[in-house]
Amino acid sequence: MSIASRWLLAAVALTAGTTWPLAAQQREPVLRQVQVPHPYYWREMYVPQVTSGPSSASWSPDGRELVYAMQGTLWRQRPGDTVARQITRAEGYDHQPDWSRRGRWIVYASYREDAVQLRLLDLTTGTTRPLVADGQVHVDPRFSPDGTRLAWVSTGHAGRWHVFVAPFDHATGRLGPAERITEDRDSGLPRYYYSPWDHYLSPTWDPDGRELILVSNRGRIWGTGGFWRMAARAGAPMRELWYEETTWKARPDWAPDGRRVVYAGYHGRQWHQLWLMTADGGDPFQLTYGDFDATAPRWSPDGTRIAYVSNQDGNVALQVVEIPGGRITRVDPRHREYAGPVGRLTVRVRTGGGGGDPVSSRVTVRDTADRSWAPDDAWRHADEAFVRGERGFEVGYFHADGEARLTLPPGRYTVEAWKGPEWSAARVVVEVPARGSAAADLVLDRIMDLPSLGWWGADLHVHMNYGGAYRNTPARLVFQAGAEGLHLVENLVVNKEQRIPDIEAFRPGIDPASTDEVLLAHGEEFHTSFWGHTALLGLERHFLLPNYAGYVNTAAASLVPTNTGMFREGRGQGAVTGYVHPFDTGPDPFDRTTALRHALPVDAALGTLDYLEVMGYSDHHATAAVWYRLLNTGFRIAAGAGTDAFPNFASLRGPPGLVRVYARAGERLEHRRFLDALRAGRTMATNGPLVMLRVRRPGEAAWHEPGDELALPAGRHRLEVHLSLRSNTPVDRLELIGNGRTLASIPPAGERTTRDTVIRVTMDRSGWLLVRAAGDRPREPILDLYPYATTSPVYVSVGGAPVRSAPDADFFIAWIGRVREEAARHEGWNTPAERTEVMTMLDAARAVFEGRRR
Repeated sequence: MSIASRWLLAAVALTAGTTWPLAAQQREPVLRQVQVPHPYYWREMYVPQVTSGPSSASWSPDGRELVYAMQGTLWRQRPGDTVARQITRAEGYDHQPDWSRRGRWIVYASYREDAVQLRLLDLTTGTTRPLVADGQVHVDPRFSPDGTRLAWVSTGHAGRWHVFVAPFDHATGRLGPAERITEDRDSGLPRYYYSPWDHYLSPTWDPDGRELILVSNRGRIWGTGGFWRMAARAGAPMRELWYEETTWKARPDWAPDGRRVVYAGYHGRQWHQLWLMTADGGDPFQLTYGDFDATAPRWSPDGTRIAYVSNQDGNVALQVVEIPGGRITRVDPRHREYAGPVGRLTVRVRTGGGGGDPVSSRVTVRDTADRSWAPDDAWRHADEAFVRGERGFEVGYFHADGEARLTLPPGRYTVEAWKGPEWSAARVVVEVPARGSAAADLVLDRIMDLPSLGWWGADLHVHMNYGGAYRNTPARLVFQAGAEGLHLVENLVVNKEQRIPDIEAFRPGIDPASTDEVLLAHGEEFHTSFWGHTALLGLERHFLLPNYAGYVNTAAASLVPTNTGMFREGRGQGAVTGYVHPFDTGPDPFDRTTALRHALPVDAALGTLDYLEVMGYSDHHATAAVWYRLLNTGFRIAAGAGTDAFPNFASLRGPPGLVRVYARAGERLEHRRFLDALRAGRTMATNGPLVMLRVRRPGEAAWHEPGDELALPAGRHRLEVHLSLRSNTPVDRLELIGNGRTLASIPPAGERTTRDTVIRVTMDRSGWLLVRAAGDRPREPILDLYPYATTSPVYVSVGGAPVRSAPDADFFIAWIGRVREEAARHEGWNTPAERTEVMTMLDAARAVFEGRRR
């Protein structure tokens, strides 16, 4: 059914986009009690994660057994034996056990009831009960060597990471009044990734139970901090023993001899290994070696062995190294004795259409309490947020190649499969019997076969490795991307503090791990704390260095190289350039209460920018509002999309392809042709809905699609605009946008998943048209703020006149003026010439907008 309307598009006096109504219930972060910035760092790298393999081990008092977390419950096992015995069956997820040296008690962290409790397991009775359960986040519990005190880290004070100590009665298992022993201190330092308030992490006791070594960023601008030593009481002075960056993973452990401390660090390398230092500091030396992570070390009671977690094989595993000697033994839970009855579930995912072939996909298995489950050998992942009131925990999932087998407590389970926007989402409910088996068969049907139409989907912003629990490889990333229905994934190599985790993977062209269905390419993200983050795709010769700028208190403190300079360098290598994860809220250059340091309009003005992540780790409506202003001032900036996914994380914002961009690049999937289509704006960005746009003059055969220009003579012209929607998730409206204004809003048909309609508009001035679709609220299995999709514009030129908007030009003139003020105050220049270079660049960009306001 078509809807006929007449609209006049004015090319002047247009401001940024319409406001989208959002429902009260929205996605909120997991563990919102933590009032620390950048949760995707501390949550993955510090707060314990559910993994299918063992993690966070502790020794028994006699050194014969280990207790560790696995699949969200606690297990005990003897090194050298293959039998693991389950000792908790949680209502949530259990982590970080610590075994009292007197043998009766195990304290552990348990994620449940929207918080992380400390719980106590009595090994004499097998019962467990809350020890600290006040709605806050409590992690890293450690008994003192004599078992009379407990130290742990809590958000109980102001939502920040502090160390608390309390007396513990071994006879009753009761905890006395807790005392915060670390100072709540505003450092006054210009920290970018970290709060200005100092934090305190991972305490470990000395053998006498008098002192603690912990990790703190006191006095440091960058990183999680160094090692500090203090008496275990409030007001005790702290002294720094050693400083190096460990990206939340140091977790020191004091040796029983009192002289040595083991910890995980990377010490200028790309992967964490175990290091030894003295309890008084000194120069550390390396204990384990390899291009993988060795983390979470714990000394045996006799000081001859260290248990630790390794991801050498990709997934996490528990290993024990002998000191001295170096012999490494893997703790293999091959045979598992469960604490209660279990059943078996086989999940099979196949294509529809009569073929019935197995197909890789993202799979979620959840019980009636919303806890997630996974196979014993899978990489478990969990979402970063959820809608409280609709579910008890965030969505957990794993990627499967057509079939998966799980061991579960008996009960009812919901099983879901997802393979991106081109496929339907499947869901079944199954009952798993005790000591029996069940099967969940899911069928995925194609909604649209976009490659047959020349459209190919890519995630332009993925970080293969970035400090997560797992060790990812190109082959594994290709598998993950294929399970998400991607055709191309761009691994953006980037720094995490001083290191660049995937630098060894960088190579021009296509990675050899690519397949006929999925291409993998390695690009670069250029990090600055001033200009905004950017991407360079398709570098043809070499990685650009330095990889970051504007890092205060380092040799990279200068604002040079700028994004503009790096874009020009990259284009010299054939790169396509873009701004990534731009805006969570709309920037306001007229609000002088906050700083404004983003250089997006500078590169638009200077012609060095090809695309913008209009969908990314940001709010899509807020970003679109800025994008529309750029389009209104005549800049043809293509719509790109990138998840900023960390697929080696156990808990992450989203898998590769959570948001993606489709490019009309022809009948074959070729990297360079895709990048050319992206640069030309022949694109559509989405996290689920698929929208298409075609524009033509009535009676003409040829349609114009996104990225095309429809050139018209001067005068008034009627146009036909064809809008199309196909979605595997309901959306609330389909909209035609012209010059930043909503020209038509059409309700989707059926189950709010389809629509085809023609809108008739009238234009007498140059402008642009695009189509977007969105939902008013979050809708699983889309793990995003809300369903959303947008095309790039079709550009309409009337009489050869440029697109202009004085109010939008004024907006960017003020923006660049604010950036110039911030740059003028900067003190980290290497030379006066650098400062002059930047000021000249900003003045040139502002002059472009001044010319376009007329």
